[in-house]
Amino acid sequence: MTNVYSFDGILVFGLLFICTCAYLKKVPRLNSWLLSEKKGVWGVFYKAAVIGSRLHIAVAGSCMCMGFYLIFLK
Repeated sequence: MTNVYSFDGILVFGLLFICTCAYLKKVPRLNSWLLSEKKGVWGVFYKAAVIGSRLHIAVAGSCMCMGFYLIFLK
């Protein structure tokens, strides 16, 4: 179990947030509703979705490394 206030927890939260937003970008109804704003507070979702879709190989590798670390090393 990771603590949100630790560095590990922040990394896990960030990776899951990016992966979730990238997935929601592929769903047409949610894409137009949630990811339509590109600025402001709602723009964070759009920016995370763009990071997840453009850097999908790096994000997937980071998720695999973080999973290995949490399961076997922590």
